[in-house]
Amino acid sequence: MSLHIHAETGAVAHTVLLPGDPLRAKFIADYFLENAVVYNQVRAMYGYTGTYKGKSISVQGTGMGIPSVAIYVHELIRDYHVGNLIRVGSCGAIRHDIDLHDIIIAASASTDSNFNKQTFNNMDYAPTASFELMKKAYEYAVSRGMPVVVGNVLTSDVFYYEDDRNDTFRLWREYGTLAVEMETAALYTIAARYGVQALSLLTVSDHNAKGRHSTVEERERSFHQMIEIALEIAG
Repeated sequence: MSLHIHAETGAVAHTVLLPGDPLRAKFIADYFLENAVVYNQVRAMYGYTGTYKGKSISVQGTGMGIPSVAIYVHELIRDYHVGNLIRVGSCGAIRHDIDLHDIIIAASASTDSNFNKQTFNNMDYAPTASFELMKKAYEYAVSRGMPVVVGNVLTSDVFYYEDDRNDTFRLWREYGTLAVEMETAALYTIAARYGVQALSLLTVSDHNAKGRHSTVEERERSFHQMIEIALEIAG
């Protein structure tokens, strides 16, 4: 057991899906996995292990933001020897050519957080995805005709900005950034530190430039295509 995950040795699979919302973790376990068993309920951050097409898969809620996801990713790798971590989350698009419910594969993650500057003596580190997982995800999505885009995302420490978001994100958009979310930079950095594979799959739940938003129910129970991709590339 670890401090925040009370799972027995062997209870967590080699591949773990990482939704931020613990209720989405429960939904994935109930809807997609066979014989799913809960291994963690600490702080209501549910974790489950089951099978998908004969493969053992775990799904672990992480909470929102870099500090929360960093705790769970660290413990999953260090204490449970997880080798593949696939974030299945939501994001807010900032480019006009992206639509609500499109799937974004984060090749890399810029950030406004000081998370990496604390490690790299105030220098910039470029967190990137596992090429193997990214390639598999892209090829699977294209083969199924899913609306998928690959590129850089912004991992932000801020959800509610005091100023106008269009002004806040204009510079990021001009440099090709696809969307904003709150966890990927930490996931990729920690995975690199431990030499494991990580990928962030994101469904556009909000469009900051167009002022469009998904409902709470859609956030918890939709995003089936993104989850399908994650499960299919899990090894």
